[in-house]
Amino acid sequence: MNKSIADSEEAKKFIVGATALERWGELQEIQGAGIFLASDAANYMVGSMVTVDGGWTAR
Repeated sequence: MNKSIADSEEAKKFIVGATALERWGELQEIQGAGIFLASDAANYMVGSMVTVDGGWTAR
């Protein structure tokens, strides 16, 4: 999904520079949110946003 961005040096610098952690996320860091949202533990969640963005919204 982000291959075109990852292949562009300019886009990479922009994305990495805009995150508080200053790096790309790794699958093992974001998979927990997906597993949680797909599980029965999230059955009662309605209209909530789970932000897993390396601090993009914090900057």
